[in-house]
Amino acid sequence: MNTDHKPTSQLISTTEAATLISSGEFLWIAGDLNILRELPKGNWIGGTIPYFQIGGTGLSDRKKVLVGKFTQSAGSPKIQNYDIASISDICTDAPVHGYTYLILPAFSAIHSHYARNAIQFPGMFIQPVVGWVAGMHLSEPDTPPAVIDGQSGEIFTERALAMHVPLPESYDARIEIVNNFEQDEGDCIQFPESGFSTHKCIIGNKEVDFSAWLQSNQVDLKKPLVADYCGAMINVSFKGIDKSGRIDFYAPVFSGVNYRLAREVAENASPTSLASADFSCNCILNYLNRKPGTEYLSEITGPLAFGEIAWMLLNQTQVSLIIEKHE
Repeated sequence: MNTDHKPTSQLISTTEAATLISSGEFLWIAGDLNILRELPKGNWIGGTIPYFQIGGTGLSDRKKVLVGKFTQSAGSPKIQNYDIASISDICTDAPVHGYTYLILPAFSAIHSHYARNAIQFPGMFIQPVVGWVAGMHLSEPDTPPAVIDGQSGEIFTERALAMHVPLPESYDARIEIVNNFEQDEGDCIQFPESGFSTHKCIIGNKEVDFSAWLQSNQVDLKKPLVADYCGAMINVSFKGIDKSGRIDFYAPVFSGVNYRLAREVAENASPTSLASADFSCNCILNYLNRKPGTEYLSEITGPLAFGEIAWMLLNQTQVSLIIEKHE
């Protein structure tokens, strides 16, 4: 297979974005809420984020928007919003041949619901589901992340937005996941209950205070927990520890799953140049926690999100979608 088109996302002014919207093209747009509100109605979906990765560099920009095109569509993509009651239909609503692009608002009930339950949705993993979690500027933590339906102009803080994109039969979509962490050697960690927070964990068949264990072992909370799902390394990032000793995560932990602390690995090579991917995103924690002088996973352009979507919700992971033509 081969890819026969150039990268389709770019950081541009609202004037340039409005011109693209007026052309009728189907677009995804990331930017600050005040900027997204200025854009005209059209065939686009958007999410709030002022952080971007442009090539190997991360930056914050509240005046411009990152815009990407949906290429190689067979017919018009379909924009659809979902609440908790309907989000389980996202895969059955998907085109028979194509993919779904999804944006979730961070810290919302639907974000939590998707993170906990997406793996069980009917039809999940049959067609690619890719996207990211909208956030806010870190100096304004009380501002709720939002998604925007460009066709209606509606702004949602408790709904997800999807673009279902049909592809010509001669094209296929695939997802690349690049994780810079793997399981370290050491204790296996389990949790008595699934969720985004916990006080307790189970180590060596004994329930222990997780906060005390982390502190006694001098664990670096900038590194995630890692679960091994049949060889796929899935991260769960630490959000913080409150005064009561409760541990909060950016994604849920699941009871019955074996986790270990993370160790960094050499940059994972990808079989494709992800710089030319149709869509890419990276985690904002990979931007905030990077060591001085280090580069990103690859030369991608995309939002630095509050979570990444490759079917299920991911943390501290780079996700890319590649559209390929059959030879």
